[in-house]
Amino acid sequence: MPPLNALWLESFVTLCETGHFTRAAARLNMTQPGLSQHIKKLEAQLDQPLLSRDGKSFVPTPAGEALLALGRRRRTEEEALRQSLVADDPGAGPLHIACSGSLALLLYPRLVALMQEAPRLTLHLEATPQPRIIDGLAEGRFDLGITDHAPRHPRLAGRRCGEDALCLLLPAGHPAPRRFADLDALGFVTHPDGPAYADALLGANFPEDYPGADRLRLCASINQIGQIPLAVAEGLGYTILPRSGLAGFAGIERLSLPDLPRPHRHGLWLLHRKHRVLPARAARVARLIAETLA
Repeated sequence: MPPLNALWLESFVTLCETGHFTRAAARLNMTQPGLSQHIKKLEAQLDQPLLSRDGKSFVPTPAGEALLALGRRRRTEEEALRQSLVADDPGAGPLHIACSGSLALLLYPRLVALMQEAPRLTLHLEATPQPRIIDGLAEGRFDLGITDHAPRHPRLAGRRCGEDALCLLLPAGHPAPRRFADLDALGFVTHPDGPAYADALLGANFPEDYPGADRLRLCASINQIGQIPLAVAEGLGYTILPRSGLAGFAGIERLSLPDLPRPHRHGLWLLHRKHRVLPARAARVARLIAETLA
């Protein structure tokens, strides 16, 4: 069966509400024969009588009652849609955001404070690797995402909002490394983004003897961003994190963050779906994120 004609359905609902063909036609700004045609077309499409007539009066048949209920639901849904389009409230509605685990530590307290200020705002923050951020934005699963590079996907757009520095984390008191072998003796505390961070920072500072992330001597592995520095603080090894990843670690005094000759800072880009008109709540959250990252 093809979809019901919305104009015919509205004619039927109006007729049932007024109880009179002439009044219904006047309300719909159409002729009475035109209204009768709408009802006949609906009955033909549904292959069911919709009205039980008694002289000039009528009542809906069981099929007509079901159709009337459907028409009223559609009216309610359309009115709700109109209201949501007119009243784009920056303090209400859901929003899905994706970023790295280190940035999630930095952003989440700010987002919680915003939800306390706007209780009808529901923010979903997901810490996930960058390829999943890109895919999720392109597929519409995320409204906003933060990456360390400009958008390369044809369906994405964004702007640079700040930068983050990669930090080498050593146990407190451990001397700064003069060559890669000094680090390799400790062992690497790896995590999902650890290999990429190691290639970027260690590859630039120890070009003569750094073997690549796939050949690092590992001593521990963890995917909980807030716990990664703990293994280093306990003297188990070294790791590399963005400075934002230290935001929630309480034992910062048990770490050493030596300066390296070639520091590595990467940009922070706030991305969204290209050509999509973001709701007011997304624009509000985007401003908060940009202020935090700056």
